[in-house]
Amino acid sequence: MFNVQYIDTHAHLYEEDYAQDIDQVIARAREAGAVKILIPPTDVDSTLKAMELCSRYPDFLYPMIGLHPEDVRDDYHSALQQLEQILIREIEGRLIAIGEVGLDYYWDKTHKEEQKDAFRIQIDWAAKYQLPLMIHSRNAGNDLLECLRPYKDQLTRGGVFHCFSGSIETARELLNFSPHFYIGIGGVLTFKKSNLPETVKHIPLERIVLETDSPYMAPTPMRGKRNEPTYIPHIINMLAEVKGVTPEQVAETTTHNALNLFFPDK
Repeated sequence: MFNVQYIDTHAHLYEEDYAQDIDQVIARAREAGAVKILIPPTDVDSTLKAMELCSRYPDFLYPMIGLHPEDVRDDYHSALQQLEQILIREIEGRLIAIGEVGLDYYWDKTHKEEQKDAFRIQIDWAAKYQLPLMIHSRNAGNDLLECLRPYKDQLTRGGVFHCFSGSIETARELLNFSPHFYIGIGGVLTFKKSNLPETVKHIPLERIVLETDSPYMAPTPMRGKRNEPTYIPHIINMLAEVKGVTPEQVAETTTHNALNLFFPDK
């Protein structure tokens, strides 16, 4: 395809989908050009799994920590207490972000207030421990920014609005929130009926990071298959076409963006 280096900023490689061939998945990713893969868990159990997996591939896989909005239940305070204990213990180690956190009203709106409370608590962690946020938002745009705004000046490490697929207006609103935040672009960009290519024309390449959301959302022509970091070049190709630049420019700029956000001291 082409020879580039890239960073997948969002891959759930601890999932059972990879239990039988994770070594091969990692090998394929390296061969395709991946230099780092970032691993966002969704609850206490997956946080521990992510950390264990990352310990097997140091300097290549990097764990986050967080409670996903779809995992906010009646006992969410207990889960958050456990996660913060892990965070405090590991803050000087490998943890690179708070995530995957945010709001999701698509499937279930019964825990809206609990979701907002859990999100605010984890935003506070990002400010307190000086870590970026990996933000999930679905059908909750107004509430999302409402939760974030009080912390705007404290979130100096920024973050990513993950799996973006919204309008030009929404993109501008998110980009205007803070210069420290980036838009995560994944396989949706390649989907035949997606409106994202038109929106992406208006998002500066300097504010974009790449992601797969593996094992979900595989890009065309792999759509319907298990996703993996090896498929990022398909997203790079489409992004280059949309932006009118070379794939090498896309890879170089988005890799620089990810390094600047998650590895500022390296």
